[in-house]
Parts: sequence; structure tokens; C-alpha cells
Amino acid sequence: MKIALAQQNYHIGNFESNTQKIIEAIHEAKKVGAELVVFSELCVCGYPPRDFLEFNDFINKSYDCIDLIRQHADTVGVIIGAPQRNPVLEGKDLFNAGLLLYEREIKGVAYKTLLPTYDVFDEYRYFEPATQWNLVEFKGKKIALTICEDLWNLSDNPLYLTTPMDKLAELQPDIMINISASPFDYDHDDDRKEVIRANVLKYRMPMFYCNAVGSQTEIVFDGGSLVFDGKGNILKELKYFEEDFQVVEVADEELRMTEKQPGAEEAEKALSPVNQFDKDLRVSKVKDPERVIAYLTEEKNIEQIYRALVMGIRDYFKKMGFSKAILGSSGGVDSAVTLALACDALGTENVRAILMPSQYSTSHSVSDAEQLSRNLGNPYDTIAIAPVYDAFLTALHPLFKDLPFSLAEENIQSRTRGNLLMAISNKFGYILLNTSNKSELATGYGTLYGDMAGGLSVLGDVYKTQVFALGRYLNRNGEVIPDNILTKPPSAELRPDQKDSDSLPDYDLLDKVLYQYIERRQGPKEIIAMGMSEILVNRVLKLVNTNEYKRNQFCPIIRVSSKAFGVGRRVPIVGKYLS
Repeated sequence: MKIALAQQNYHIGNFESNTQKIIEAIHEAKKVGAELVVFSELCVCGYPPRDFLEFNDFINKSYDCIDLIRQHADTVGVIIGAPQRNPVLEGKDLFNAGLLLYEREIKGVAYKTLLPTYDVFDEYRYFEPATQWNLVEFKGKKIALTICEDLWNLSDNPLYLTTPMDKLAELQPDIMINISASPFDYDHDDDRKEVIRANVLKYRMPMFYCNAVGSQTEIVFDGGSLVFDGKGNILKELKYFEEDFQVVEVADEELRMTEKQPGAEEAEKALSPVNQFDKDLRVSKVKDPERVIAYLTEEKNIEQIYRALVMGIRDYFKKMGFSKAILGSSGGVDSAVTLALACDALGTENVRAILMPSQYSTSHSVSDAEQLSRNLGNPYDTIAIAPVYDAFLTALHPLFKDLPFSLAEENIQSRTRGNLLMAISNKFGYILLNTSNKSELATGYGTLYGDMAGGLSVLGDVYKTQVFALGRYLNRNGEVIPDNILTKPPSAELRPDQKDSDSLPDYDLLDKVLYQYIERRQGPKEIIAMGMSEILVNRVLKLVNTNEYKRNQFCPIIRVSSKAFGVGRRVPIVGKYLS
């Protein structure tokens, strides 16, 4: 059987565009002689549609698009993903479904069984899980059609009570097809491949796995769709962070379940890749604190983070209908890396940098920022904030009187910069890119309505040590970011001789603690037992938990880790745990 995988970038709720893409791929499949073409999870409406699913009009539009698509599924089979209404009164009103279209008809339907409700996922809010399992038949072949999470219940501590492929395997299918919208994170990409391989080895049949690609606000889908033969060998691996279309022919002898079932030893070997992971298979594997920084900054992870962030910026602007970005360029590494990423995503001519020195800014910070923009070739302007800052102090003097300089005066500088950037954004139609990193957001090292302003956070899921590694990666083919930016001590420059280390632990230490707490969900006792200082751990965790109110008011963050701030991490603002 000749099967095509159409790995496409969809736009949530843009039914016309999504449908056109699907139809174009169907015609491409016909041209190359494919018998079946497979698309990704909820491709018709885009994933994740969230509360759009509560609107009847949204569901009606999805049904209309299915009717249009099936008119093109005449001589070729088509598998798409779309919401389907639940005909039973009891339970949720919708299923997350996979549909087989052929001869202009809906020939088969499969409902998703395992509905993830953790991290960025909230599917049980909308969908009813499947309670019956049937194969989908096409041209005499029996297909076990599953949807994303349905493959992820193989660990030795499963998250769900039912494993749908166990039910389907009893019906003796010939082949497995999984349509997916599996988000990227640098802890997760290898896990995904091994989980799919484990399914192939357990059930002893080929797997066609079609994943989504593209960014949807915070969530990045990296593609990397896969085809495995029945022995666990990869026949085809589609591109990462790009749309792709590939056809694979599987011989009839491969489309049969091997009569000999795996014995206990073989089965354990098949599942060993997933058994080593934690319960949800997405919690980081790095447990040794001494390896954390090396892991966070290893070249493979940094390259993937770079590609994810560029896609995240580009898709956010394109899908929102914007073209130009603005940001504050301070001469520090965070703004430098953000600026370089934005230029790669949007084009240098579409990214404007604003230098806003104060009386506390060093001369090299200004010259470093200027050199950066010259290296990149992007437009930049300089606005000194001292007159505006002085005007604030004059206006506040009747209240402040002669009280000593404090955090209030520091934050006035930051908010002055935020106001200037937003004014330029409003006047010229720019989107303000935020430059705060994950280490700063975790500890509250930022000013609300000042340097925390923005429409999109580029580095909010990137630790400071990773920001430096990204800077070095951006310089891999020659200097883009001036060396001085990558080597000087980080500073907010809001008071004389200020350094980040005055307020925070060194980032190599800080990021180790943050990673164990945020990504691995380790408590203070566990982290201290790893050899970390008790004083350091208690201080850092208190900073994290007492600054949730700041993060709650923050802009969307492009997600690249297994646990990002935002929709995937929900903790109370008013709480007393570790605070």
C-alpha cells in the first residue's frame, strides 16, 4: 500500500485556509499515485481550538469543511482529524475524531480514547473519551486508527486505565496509523520517537505517524512525522519545523501481524525505552544536578530551541496579521538574542531596536547595542530616558520628599522604557517583543509594566544559561552578537555598578535549582539531598512562589521546555506553599 503523510501548518479557526491546504495535498497524493493520504489531529479546525469548541457555529463550519474535503476524496483515501458530535446525550457533546474519507463518503470514524488533561492539554474539558474500539477498513486492509495520546500509555506507571491499542490489537489489524498534534519541547522529541517504536515492537506491525507542524501562540509543533516497519526500523522521517509531504510504500508482507507474539523478555525489551521515563513521559530525564547545565546548553537542544523560537515568532506574526516588531535593545544578552532571533524570523528590515540609555547605562552598553544592530542590519533609534525619568521624580517629589533612592526609582526607569516602547508600537503598528528570560521570570527579577511589557515573550521559557548558549549558537558562522555582550556580567543597569548577582545567585547555580523545581517538580528536601545548599534552595523556591502574581500578568511565552510558565503551569497566586 502506498501511503502519503501530509505534515502541514494549520491556523486555528481558519477553516478556509486549512481546508485548501488539505485539498491541495489530496491532489498531490493523487499525482504521485498514493492510495491513502494521512493528515494530523484536528487538522480541519487546527489544534488546540480550546473554547472555540463550545460554539456551535465553530462545529458547523468544521462539518461543512469535511463535506467539501470528502468531495475530493474520490479515488484516494483520506484520513483527517476533526471534532465530531456525540449522538449520546450523556457525557460530553464532542469527540476528538479521526475520519476515513473515500469515494466521497465517510467510510470510517475513530474516536480518541486518552484525553490528556495536564500541562498545556485540556481535552477532557471538551471531549468524551471513546469506550468502543473498531478497526477502519480500506481496500481490504484493516487499520488501527488512533489519535496522539492513545499511543502514550505504555510506561510501567501508566497514566490511564485503558490502552486503546490493546483493544484494537485483539481485532488483528494490518497496520497502525496515528494522527497527532504532539508539541515540541527539548525534553520530549526523543521520547516521542521511542514511544512510537515501542508501540511497533509491542504490536508487531507498521506505524504511520503524522504529526502537526507550526506554532499556535505558545505551543510549537515540530513535525517529524514517522513511518516504521513492523520490526521497529524507521522507513521515513519527515522534516522538523517545516511542512513536508512524503510517500512510503509498504509491501503486503509487512501489512500482517506476525503470528508469533513477543514473549515476556521481548516485550520488556520493546517497552524499555519508555519505562525509563517518569509517569507522563514528558518530565525531564536529567536528575543529576551536576549534569543540568550541560544538558540545558548542549548543542542539539540549543539548535532545536533556536528553530522553535524562530518558528514561534514567525507564525505568531503571520497568523495574527502583523509584520513588524519592536524591542528595547539594552546591550545585554537577552535583548541581543531576542533581536537576532526576530531578525531571522521576520527579516532584518522588519525589526526595530530602540536604545534607551539612562544615567546608569555604561557607554559600552550603548556601543554594544549599536554594533549588534550594525551586524544584523536592522533599523535602530536612540531615546535617552533621563528627561522623562527626571520629570517623574519631579512629579513624585511632593510624596517621595527626600526618601533615599530605592526600588521605586529603579522601576520608574524600567516603566519609562516600557511606556516609550508601547507608544512607538501604537503609533507605527509594531508588536513589542518581550526580552525577559525564564530565570528572571521564575524569581520575579523584572518590573511589571516595564521590562515585563510585551505582546509575545521570546525567551520566557529559556533559562539564562541557555540564552548565553543561544548567543554562541547565533555566532556559529561569524560574529552576530558582539563578544562583549556574551562575556560581560549581566546587569539591569538601574543603579550605579549594578549586577544581577547582587540580587540573584549565579545563574549556573540558580538554573540548576529552578530546573529541578520547575521541570522535574522536586521539592526542597529532594533538591537539598542532591547536594544543593539548603539556604540557596529555600531562597530560590520562595522567590518562585511569591512572584506568581507577576507571571500571571505576563504575555504569552513560546514554549520550548517540558514545563513552561503560562497555560501549562497553573499554581495559585494566593498560596502559602514554600513562600
